[in-house]
Amino acid sequence: MDKGGENRRSRSNGYGGEGGDTSTASGNSGGVYHTVWVWVIPYVKEARDRHAISLVCKAWYEIDRTTRKSITVALCYSATPKRLSRRFPQLESLKLKGKPRSAMFNLIPEDWGGFATPWLQEIARSFGTMKVLHFRRMIVKDSDLQLLASSNGRILEVLKLDKCSGFSTDGLLHVARLCRNLKSLFMEESTFDEKDGEWLHELAENNTVLESLNFYATEISKVKPGDLELIARRCPSLVSMKISDYDLLDLIGFFRSATSLEEFAGGCFREPLPDHGEEVIDEQLERYANVVFPPRLCKLGLTYLGRAEMPIVYPIASRLKKLDLLFAMLDTESHCRLLQRCPNLEILEARNVIGDRGLEAVSTFCTGIQRLRIERGADENDDMEDLEGIVTQRGLMAIAEGCPKLEYFAVYVSDITNESLAYIGRYSKELNDFRLVLLERQERITDLPLDNGVRELLTGCHKLERFALYLRPGGLTDLGLSYIGQYSNNIKWMLLGFVGESDNGLLDFSRGCPKLQKLEMRGCSFTEHAIAMAALQLTSMRYLWVQGYLASGDGRYLSPMIRPFWNIELIPARQDKINHNGNEVLIDHPAHILAYCSLAGPRSDFPATVRPYGLCERYVHKD
Repeated sequence: MDKGGENRRSRSNGYGGEGGDTSTASGNSGGVYHTVWVWVIPYVKEARDRHAISLVCKAWYEIDRTTRKSITVALCYSATPKRLSRRFPQLESLKLKGKPRSAMFNLIPEDWGGFATPWLQEIARSFGTMKVLHFRRMIVKDSDLQLLASSNGRILEVLKLDKCSGFSTDGLLHVARLCRNLKSLFMEESTFDEKDGEWLHELAENNTVLESLNFYATEISKVKPGDLELIARRCPSLVSMKISDYDLLDLIGFFRSATSLEEFAGGCFREPLPDHGEEVIDEQLERYANVVFPPRLCKLGLTYLGRAEMPIVYPIASRLKKLDLLFAMLDTESHCRLLQRCPNLEILEARNVIGDRGLEAVSTFCTGIQRLRIERGADENDDMEDLEGIVTQRGLMAIAEGCPKLEYFAVYVSDITNESLAYIGRYSKELNDFRLVLLERQERITDLPLDNGVRELLTGCHKLERFALYLRPGGLTDLGLSYIGQYSNNIKWMLLGFVGESDNGLLDFSRGCPKLQKLEMRGCSFTEHAIAMAALQLTSMRYLWVQGYLASGDGRYLSPMIRPFWNIELIPARQDKINHNGNEVLIDHPAHILAYCSLAGPRSDFPATVRPYGLCERYVHKD
C-alpha cells in the first residue's frame, strides 16, 4: 500500500493506539485523494485487511475508525467495552465470545466468568447504531436483556444468545415486546429458566419481519404451537425455524402457513410400538399423513426420527441441502437408505452409528457434500450401534475419494491408519477445517503412530486453516508433532490431544506454525517450561489453553511467558461430583493453563476456582 514503508508507523494491535503518523498516504494531505479513500475503504470487509489499512497513516486510521461497522472480539477479557466504543464508535454489528471453547465439554469451572453486563451497559451508552449482537458462551442476565431492549430495541435486527446462560423467559419477554424489527432470534444450546411461554406469544403479536427463530437443543416446553403458526402467518419472510421437541401433529398449521420456510429442525414423533414391522410403519405413516412440509424446505433436522418415520421425509429428500441426524434414532442400514435419496446434500450431521457403510453411501450418492460432521454417540455402547455402526479408516477413505468439494470434516473414529489420512491429503483439496478424534472403544488400533499420515494430510490440504487431532497415548511421536509445526503454514486454530512424547516434540512444533493464533492442548505430557518456551516461539499466537500437563502446582516454571499485554490464568486440579445412574461419582479435572492477549489488563472478576498468574506493573493504560 505505501511503497518503501515511509508512512507506516508501529501501532499497538487490536483496538488500542491513537496513531503515530500525522501524514496521509503518499504525502497528500486532503482534497480529492482523501475523499476517494473515504468512499473506498468502507468496501473492505475483511478484518485483517482493515487492520492493515489502519496502520498506513493517521488519515486512514481515522477512516477505519469511523467506518468500521462490524467486529468480533474473540475473548471478552481481551479488551474493555469503553476501549471498543472509542476505537469504533459507529459499530452496527458485534460478536463477543466469553468462556473458553472447552467450556462446551464441561472442562471449565461453571463460575469461570464471561459476563455480558459491562458490554451491554456500554452498548446502551455509546452504540446507538447497534443492529446485530452475537454473544457466545456468555452469562447474560434478564436485566441485561431488559436494558438492551429499552436502549436498542427500536433498531435491533439480530440477537444471538449462542450457548449462553443466566437469563430466563422474563428477559426474552422484554426482547419480544420492544424489539419489533427483530429479524433473527437465536438461542440454540443455551441454558435458561423457562417460566412460561408468554415471550413467544408477544413475539408473534409484535413482529412482522422475523426471518429466523432458533431455540433448538434447549429445554423450552411451555410455548404454544399456535404461536408458532401465528408467527408463520404474520412473518412472510420466515425462512428458518429451529425448535425443541413438539409433536409434528401439532405443527401442521405452522407448516401450512410457513410458505417461505427453507429450514426446519426439532419437532418429534409419537413413539411407535417397539416392533418396527410393516404394520407399525403403516400406522405411523397414517398418523402423520397430514404433515406436509413447505415447498421451499431444503434443510431438515427431525428429532427422534426412526425407521418407521423415514418415509415421511422421502418426498422432500431429493431437494435437501442440509440434513441433521444427530438426534435421529436410525441404525446404519437406515442411514444408508435415507442418504441414497439425498443427491443434492451439501451439509450432513450425524452420529458415528452411521458407520463406514453410511459414509460410503455419502461418497456414492452425495458427492457434492461440503460439510460433514460425525459426532460420537451419547454412549459408545448404544444399542443403535451394531457391528457396522462404527467409523474407521474405510469410511474416511471413501469420503476423501468420493467427495471432492468437502470443506469441513469433523469425525470420531474407532480405528485409523496412516493411509486414510494420506487419502484425505491426496483428494480433499478444498478442505479448510479438519477435526479427528480417536475413540478408546477398541483396544488395538491398526496403524499407530500416525506421523506419516499426518504429514501427508498437511502437505496435501493447502487450504487448511483449522485443525484438530485428538488421539491416545502413542498416537503421534515427537517426529509427528514436528511435522505438524513444519507443514501447518496456514493454520490459525489448532487442538491437539495426547500427542508427542516429550518437550522436544513441543519445541520442534513451535518453531513452525507461522500463522497459528489459537492453540488448545489436552493430555500432553509437557512441562511448564516447555509450554512457556513454545508460547514465546509461536509469535502469532494470541490464545493458549492447556489441560493435563506436568503441573508444578504454583506455575513457577511458566515465568518466561510473562510479558506485556498477556494474561495468564491457572485453574488448579479439582474434583467435581456428578450423578451417574443415581450414584454420586467423582470426576477428576487436571490443572489448566489459560493465557491470552489483552489490552484490558488483568480482569477483576476472578472466581475462587481461577488464580491469576504473574501479575506485574505492565498495564499502564486505564479506562
